[in-house]
Amino acid sequence: MKPRNFFSELKRRNVYKVAIAYAVVAWLLLQAASILFPTFEAPPWTMKMFVAVTALGFPIALIIAWAFELTPEGLKRTEFADELPKKTEHNRAWIYVVVIAVAISIGLFFLGRFTAVPRQSMSDRVSTKSIAVLPFENFSEDKAFAFFADGVQDEILTDLAKIADLKVISRTSVMQYKNTSSRNLPEIAHALKVAHVLEGSVQRSANRVRVSAQLIDARNDTHVWADKYDRDLADVFAIQSEIAQKIADQLQAKISPRERSAIEKQPTKDLAAYDLYIRATEAIDAAPTTQNIKENFSEAISLLEQAIARDPAFFNAYCKLAQAHDQLYLLGEDHTRARLASAEQAINAALRLQPDAAEAHLAQAGHLYSKLDYEGARAEIEIARHSLPNDTRVFELSGYIDRRQGRWPESARNLERALEVDPNNVSILWQIALSYESLRDYAKDAAVLDRILALRPNDLDARLARGQLEVAWKADTQPLHEIIESSIQQHPAFSAHLAAVRIFLASAERDATAAERALTDLGDDTYGPDAIQFSRAFGEGQLARWKGDAAAAHASFTTARVAQQRIVDAQPDYGPALCVLGLIDAGLGRKEDALREGRRAVELTPPSKDSINGPIIMGFFAVICAWVGEKDLAIDQLTHAIQLPGRLSYGQLRLHPLWDPLRGDPRFEKIVASLAPKEGDK
Repeated sequence: MKPRNFFSELKRRNVYKVAIAYAVVAWLLLQAASILFPTFEAPPWTMKMFVAVTALGFPIALIIAWAFELTPEGLKRTEFADELPKKTEHNRAWIYVVVIAVAISIGLFFLGRFTAVPRQSMSDRVSTKSIAVLPFENFSEDKAFAFFADGVQDEILTDLAKIADLKVISRTSVMQYKNTSSRNLPEIAHALKVAHVLEGSVQRSANRVRVSAQLIDARNDTHVWADKYDRDLADVFAIQSEIAQKIADQLQAKISPRERSAIEKQPTKDLAAYDLYIRATEAIDAAPTTQNIKENFSEAISLLEQAIARDPAFFNAYCKLAQAHDQLYLLGEDHTRARLASAEQAINAALRLQPDAAEAHLAQAGHLYSKLDYEGARAEIEIARHSLPNDTRVFELSGYIDRRQGRWPESARNLERALEVDPNNVSILWQIALSYESLRDYAKDAAVLDRILALRPNDLDARLARGQLEVAWKADTQPLHEIIESSIQQHPAFSAHLAAVRIFLASAERDATAAERALTDLGDDTYGPDAIQFSRAFGEGQLARWKGDAAAAHASFTTARVAQQRIVDAQPDYGPALCVLGLIDAGLGRKEDALREGRRAVELTPPSKDSINGPIIMGFFAVICAWVGEKDLAIDQLTHAIQLPGRLSYGQLRLHPLWDPLRGDPRFEKIVASLAPKEGDK
């Protein structure tokens, strides 16, 4: 057949028409599929298969168009169709079909373009090189080895977190998935904003260990890699390093020589010391959510000291030991020079072992932060930052330093960055809520507390904080009252646990009987905002004072003063302790002592050095002045205090008996009115 005749034959047999129609319809179907498949969460392979089938159908359609023709009598072979009588009118219906199909395809194209933008941006936020290492299951016959399974998981997570090319979710956020009966991996990955999930199991016997691990692409719930390791127990650290490197290879992460060396380094050669270290880590991690923080840190210190006794070269144990000592000092549980010296000793030992290690510099940063040496702490953080790209503590500590220095926007950004690698860290969320409370942005404070409650619906502390927020914001005690009352009705044993917040509520509601019961339940514990902690005797003196019982108030304040003087003697340069002593002396009528102690407390804790406790102490110095009759000085201090971010609130000034000496003074009432909620606040 001549070429000219061939192309004429193609036209005669409608091959051109079929090709155009097929291309348009195929384009229409592909556009529809690109929109509908993701909507119904179809696996990625389905779209590839659809494209392949569509492409394969094109030559088949052309062959059918050449060989067959559609006639009024039905589909006929072309040679037979030629013998049928021809219609004088051409059927142009196919043209209209093509035009309509083109219009629809164009519409779907633009619809796909506009709807793809948010979907693309959402997927962009989840990096392919992102992973969450879930708690490993303990398959050991001895269930006491559960902590060992946690240790294996933690070491793998720590190794992966050293790789800058990966995003690795921190331990705190993944530990909530421990001991769950069933895991929905896509849901977990979505909550943590990662593409991959690693899970596994550990079985430990006397001298053997079996570790199984599997990497899953949570975007389509498919297995990417899996392996089992059955070796001598002494090889457990080598197993952890191998798994970390295999995962990095599977995620195509770039590993620098320095990162590879850090991954291959064993923490210790003494497994008993390692067991003690893991137990200590769990005690420290649990401390923020326990009733007795000091007990948890003291237990961790004891365990770490035992680990170091077994292996004096256990670098990580020294870093963790410094952290425990510094937290006891920073939180005011033991704000003594001896505690500070213990932290310094641990850090110096770590630096002698590995002077260039990022973990040692981060521990040093935490130590300098505890001493309020913020610039020194920042310098140490910068050294650590490059080698610990996924370490929450780098951003968290930077955020706390920013806040202490009054750099509130910078603090918020750093804490939000910490949440990127630790999204379920309730401790960080609490700190963000505290920031909004200090800024008196109560709507945002409420939103963060609601986020905590979404993660932990039964968290009583979060519910109480939500109730206390209503008191601070609107001077409304009813929500907090209902929460406390219902909690005690359901769990009578909670009375002692809730003693501190019950004292706060009873004072705000001027309920002397409730205050007496709460103080009795307080026992030897303390209460108060942040570092300012009051004893039961102080509370009894304050209660007697607003009841008008001068003799009882004097007796209680005298008892409180003996104990508080011992605290001040042990830590003479600690502002919060001196502030409490000043309040006690004000209650006892020791005017000069009270004013001197209050001024000294303000000098030791200026807001420029401590934007959390500084304004609180300024507020209590105003109370001291009011109690000793220096109203002008009290108003002056209060005026300055409310201009700073802090815990002073409309509800506290309006309701609390502490401020009774100033009530009726127009200057005080104006300050209270300035803090009142604006119209439209919910």
